[in-house]
Amino acid sequence: MSEIVFPIVYQNADFVVINKPQGISVHKDDNAIGLTTLVAKQLNVEHVWLVHRLDKTTSGLLLLALNKEAAAELSTLFAEHQVKKIYFALAENKPKKKQGLIRGDMVRTRRGMWKLTPEQLHPAITRFYSVSCESKLRLFVLKPQTGKTHQLRVAMKSLGSPILGDPLYGNKQYTGRCHLHSAVLAFYFYDQFFCCSCLPEEGEFMRESVKLQMTQIVAQEIAEIR
Repeated sequence: MSEIVFPIVYQNADFVVINKPQGISVHKDDNAIGLTTLVAKQLNVEHVWLVHRLDKTTSGLLLLALNKEAAAELSTLFAEHQVKKIYFALAENKPKKKQGLIRGDMVRTRRGMWKLTPEQLHPAITRFYSVSCESKLRLFVLKPQTGKTHQLRVAMKSLGSPILGDPLYGNKQYTGRCHLHSAVLAFYFYDQFFCCSCLPEEGEFMRESVKLQMTQIVAQEIAEIR
């Protein structure tokens, strides 16, 4: 892991946005150098601050602050749901519904897993729509309105369409990567608008039918955000 060079999507004096590869934890694993340490070394700075998280199995946009003041401001933006986030996911199973809202409380079950419940005390909220790419392969556009642990993975499971390659909630016979990718981050930082995007470049995401849909969707979504 120490030899990894993270692709830089955007950088200024206050923060950096990297394209995190799938399979790398944002936390320090046992006997490993942490992601923040690696990014700081790559940028030749003393320290970077983690202001939000991606699961180890999720690839894509990860924003890190480059000073304490920016870290405080960006952490507040994420905590107050002022950052627009768009994820791509792939699934083989036909969903119970093709678009809409997934809303419900999340409770911990076993082996580090979570499940969605009908209760609405502190609900996880995800807006989504999906398009068919080819037979038994569907692209989901996920827009989380909250930021709970495993939220998108549990939401997809609740639709009857677990994410392709999800090691916890998916088909255990599939041995490829987990097909969940953070594709767009958009937010205002001190009255300046920022919008970053990057497409996944691994696994079934590389199928031409999928790449075409993702390219069109990102362009459309960014145009609407602006």
